[in-house]
Amino acid sequence: MYKYLFLALIAISSESYSQKVQTSLRLNRIDGKKIQLKKYLDSGPILINFWATWCGPCKKEMIHLDRFSRQFKKNDFSILSISIDTHRSLSEVKRYVRSKKYDFEVFIDPNQQIFKRLNGNIMPTNLLIDKNGQVVWMHYGYMPGDEVVMEQEIARLLKK
Repeated sequence: MYKYLFLALIAISSESYSQKVQTSLRLNRIDGKKIQLKKYLDSGPILINFWATWCGPCKKEMIHLDRFSRQFKKNDFSILSISIDTHRSLSEVKRYVRSKKYDFEVFIDPNQQIFKRLNGNIMPTNLLIDKNGQVVWMHYGYMPGDEVVMEQEIARLLKK
């Protein structure tokens, strides 16, 4: 009985989750260029992915993010992948990203300011954000199969 009540409360709380992202947020691209989040939201919805080179599940998930980026690009959907590696690891981040040739843009957040501001908790953290800057879905961690739910959430947002 309590098990079902607990599960129902979790389902309700995740549906009522709501957070508005500041569109004036400035992101540091891996090449050093600073870009406002608004630039991407003006084009369409986005998925923000926080990851790190030391995070094995993050790297596994990025394979799927690359596929989603290619699959949904025609829908003006963008994936912004933000590394929380430290400044000392920046060369490793660049080397890793260059070797994978991902279709999405990569940013850095070495002091984890953006990660904390967007309620990042564990790695990886994903936020699906509509054109208005509203977080419509958020997910912590990665296990095989999570990409199926992520793809469904992206598709549902793009149909609105």
